[in-house]
Amino acid sequence: MSDYLITTDNMTDLPDSYFQEHGLGVMSLTYMIDGKTYSKKNELPYKEFYAKMRAGSMPTTSQVNPDEAKEELKAFLERTNRLIHIAFSSGLSGSYNSARIAAEELMEENPDVKITVIDSLCASLGEGLLVHKAVMLKEQGMEYDELVSWIENNKLHMVHNFTVDDLFHLYRGGRVSKAAAILGTMVNLKPVLHVDDEGHLVPVSKVRGRKKSIAALVESMEKQIGSYRDKNDIVFISHGDCLEDAEYLRDMIREKLGIQEFLINPVGPTIGAHSGPGTLALFYMGDVR
Repeated sequence: MSDYLITTDNMTDLPDSYFQEHGLGVMSLTYMIDGKTYSKKNELPYKEFYAKMRAGSMPTTSQVNPDEAKEELKAFLERTNRLIHIAFSSGLSGSYNSARIAAEELMEENPDVKITVIDSLCASLGEGLLVHKAVMLKEQGMEYDELVSWIENNKLHMVHNFTVDDLFHLYRGGRVSKAAAILGTMVNLKPVLHVDDEGHLVPVSKVRGRKKSIAALVESMEKQIGSYRDKNDIVFISHGDCLEDAEYLRDMIREKLGIQEFLINPVGPTIGAHSGPGTLALFYMGDVR
């Protein structure tokens, strides 16, 4: 049995190979599209998922309930009796609270079990970046309690900025009004949004045209990275089936900030259901969100 295990959920949007390589436990939120439910056990290829959305299918998502979370955590406890679970933002889902309730029940049932459930206040590869930093520190030998403190002290330095190509998916999720979605589409407005310190999705600006919205992500990074400019050894980019735009964003950052290491991965269906095709998101460490 290992000393302790880092666990998380599939909202991190990390590649499956990453979980396997680092031996992470992964809790799965489910989604439904065209009358069928999907999870980590029967994944729908992301290109097929986004093709369905572009054709008009409207997916829905489900959070993990406490009973499901308890079963998942019990399975992780077969590997070790100490877990650090990094959960999807409580500002966007009830899954953190489900994991917290489940952990309390398991610790009451077995005093030898220790589970710390952390509200990441992060989403997509922003949560993934927090998990990655935690994994690197664990693999370098950081002790359990020290790592818990590091995660809590640094999670609000995980900056999330993103733009979307289609305002109507944000309208469906209650992020913009129907009138704003219609008007914005007519004049080709592209919103830039971020995840705030409470873990909520918040619009911060609007620009006209896709290229300008991508440039706005880089401009925000130049302002927000602050004292972390030389500390970002890797930057994460997620995309809603728009790899060319993700690579264009990567190249802009390389040119302007000199950062060379990137992880680019699709936005998974459980988040993509709300943000839609054409989502482009940028994640890095900075002074402020």
